[in-house]
Amino acid sequence: MTVNPSSPLAAVILAAGKGTRMKSSLHKVLHPIAARPMLGHLIDAVDRLGAANRVVVVGAQAEQVAAFAKPLGLEVAEQVDQLGTAHAVRQAEGALAGVEGDVLILYGDVPLVSTETMARMVARLHEADAPAVVVLGFRPPDTLTYGRIIAAPDGRIEKMVEHKDASADERACTLCNSGLMAVRAADLWPLLARVGNANAAGEYYLPDIVMLAAADGRLSAVIETDPMEVAGVNSRAELATLEALWQARRRAQAMADGATLTAPETVWFAWDTQIGRDVTVAPNVVFGPGVAIADAVTIHAFSHIEGASVASGAIIGPYARLRPGAEVGEDAHVGNFVELKKTKLGKGAKANHLTYLGDAEIGPGTNIGAGTITCNYDGFGKYVTRIGAGAFIGSNSALVAPVSIGAGAIVAAGSVVTRDVEDDALAVSRARQETKTGWAARFRAMKRK
Repeated sequence: MTVNPSSPLAAVILAAGKGTRMKSSLHKVLHPIAARPMLGHLIDAVDRLGAANRVVVVGAQAEQVAAFAKPLGLEVAEQVDQLGTAHAVRQAEGALAGVEGDVLILYGDVPLVSTETMARMVARLHEADAPAVVVLGFRPPDTLTYGRIIAAPDGRIEKMVEHKDASADERACTLCNSGLMAVRAADLWPLLARVGNANAAGEYYLPDIVMLAAADGRLSAVIETDPMEVAGVNSRAELATLEALWQARRRAQAMADGATLTAPETVWFAWDTQIGRDVTVAPNVVFGPGVAIADAVTIHAFSHIEGASVASGAIIGPYARLRPGAEVGEDAHVGNFVELKKTKLGKGAKANHLTYLGDAEIGPGTNIGAGTITCNYDGFGKYVTRIGAGAFIGSNSALVAPVSIGAGAIVAAGSVVTRDVEDDALAVSRARQETKTGWAARFRAMKRK
């Protein structure tokens, strides 16, 4: 999605706050929702809007935020002293020197604002009445200490005031300021330069640019959105609230797209989970990052899937774990208490019980018996096990990598395989059974004396 391509778009993301209520050594905006840092969600929404310039303003724990943002191509500006939101935005002026067009002002701890809402803000900036500032407002169930927006029915802003400075009548207003704004670059920097700090907190407030524009005879406008879209995170409890909101929306989307979730509230998605049609997901399934599920897959209860792909018709679980690099082929089975890591399981192959398959390539139609493991690690390096098409691996076998089992080969139950097995061969590697007739009876008789 792009907005008004004739007017370039820049985004300033404020992430300088200390986040002390999180009680964490990790910066607040880097705490994850759906296995992705909050800041990452916001950057993705901005990128889908087509922003050519993106700046993140850092302060406390600046090195952590910079380490995340710079590889994604963002400029980093530092707010050394925490003097308010207007002061924070001003720190981005140098990074955007010479940049024309529109500027979106966003907050790193308000991660779920959508690309569509950002687009509405920018579009409102270019309507016929040409507002100097567009503010995103919302009406929460409890107005708490949010700043208020006093606006006419058509959305023209008459006054904006912080809660600390608001009168009783102004606090009775239910339209609150999210802090998110859209402003033309040509207006933004001159207005910010005029913001003062003669208020109860002695800070430079960003909303003051609205009243400064009004003093110049310029109107500003508010558009509204759902309160949850602009919900911020200041504590672990609020983080959990937004996680629950994100998950609820993603579950609804999965079902709308043709997947069956038998107990939706127990299924957890990652931000990039791909799930096809006619997929059935049983209760208590967790998807980590990097998962692609094709059509007509069945995932039984208590399975955990991360960094893995599952082809159509496959059956996973219950209690299966697919780790990064697992590739499950069409109609393959990964059963209860089976773990795959960096393993390709061919079409129609089966590993149904109590098995670990790591660093392995398993051909189509192969059967892996219960209790089988690939011994892929010797304490220093990882090694590959290759099993050909149609092979049969007996229960409780240990395949010591590097090793290859040929197509159609059989490995007898309880074998420890340390050398390659040719096609259609039988491999047996276990101690010879010895039976001593009557020994058990004589043993019990001796113990009873």
